Amino acid sequence: MSVAAVYDFLFRSTSDGVIIADRDGVITSVNPAGAAMLGQTPETLIGLTPKAAFNHNPTLVNLFTRSGDQTLDVRLPRRRLAVGIGATLEESGERVVMLHDVTERRDLSNRRDSLVRAISHDLRNPITALTGYADLIDKFGDLNEQQQRFLNRIRETTTKLQDVIGALVDLAWVEAGMPLEHQPLQLRDIINRAVGRVTSLAFDHQIVIAVSVQNPLPVVMGDPERLEQVVYNLLHNAIVYSPPEQTVAIHAWGDSHDVYCSVADRGIGIADDEIDLIFDRMYRSRAAAVRAVSGGGLGLTTAKTIIQRLGGDIWASSNLGEGSTFTFRLPTVEVE
Repeated sequence: MSVAAVYDFLFRSTSDGVIIADRDGVITSVNPAGAAMLGQTPETLIGLTPKAAFNHNPTLVNLFTRSGDQTLDVRLPRRRLAVGIGATLEESGERVVMLHDVTERRDLSNRRDSLVRAISHDLRNPITALTGYADLIDKFGDLNEQQQRFLNRIRETTTKLQDVIGALVDLAWVEAGMPLEHQPLQLRDIINRAVGRVTSLAFDHQIVIAVSVQNPLPVVMGDPERLEQVVYNLLHNAIVYSPPEQTVAIHAWGDSHDVYCSVADRGIGIADDEIDLIFDRMYRSRAAAVRAVSGGGLGLTTAKTIIQRLGGDIWASSNLGEGSTFTFRLPTVEVE
């Protein structure tokens, strides 16, 4: 099969729409998917200018008339939505526009976010009320030992529920594309604040936290609050999944290009066939020791989403029964 035949096959069979205009701004090629998305046939579009062909769709026209690479949301007939990408071929001067239908994905994302918001609102109010009633009972009630134990259990349960709801809201907020701050910062400060937040938890679990930070450490660009959340999540997991009298080590180092931060524990570890799944939404290991610890399986998903949105990466390494190390990388930034 010749190169031209392969090109023609891909052009006609791809599910993405492809529209090509020559250097004079006249449409020369439209594949079947592109014509179908626009409710047209290739024959009705070829030979027209984008302005004449899509006069009721200015966004689509802009993909053809603007210079350079462009990415825009394009409204399609029948209330559908596509991501449109426009680029110019240097040699021929042709303008190529690709349309990728994202209607189902956007609808699913919107339904998911609406559900999370509704759940968090409907659950937060009664849980807040329960916490208030528990405080009133403790303040004004004359409780015996068993009643006090039941009251403490109510408080522990409501605290766990609040943590899960908070994690749901945080994940929905980040995944919805809400803006993150981008400011120069020192990861050392982020680490110190996160360590301060888990000090009490570490004491309760008889865990020692060892901190090692390169000095000086290059500056990174990020959102202080969200990065603190990432480090907190990693430290929290390392503590609760480690046996007593162990050490959780957090280490930060960097070079002229990247800054790295790792959190290592001597806990239960992660099986090889689960290491690629642990960052998935709601995933929790099948290991009994993990199931014994309450949690919603959202912390690592949130951490991954935040780090990736800041231009970095996050990954894990582990030996089952020996412990795990979670590491994230962020690009450095020069500060004048």
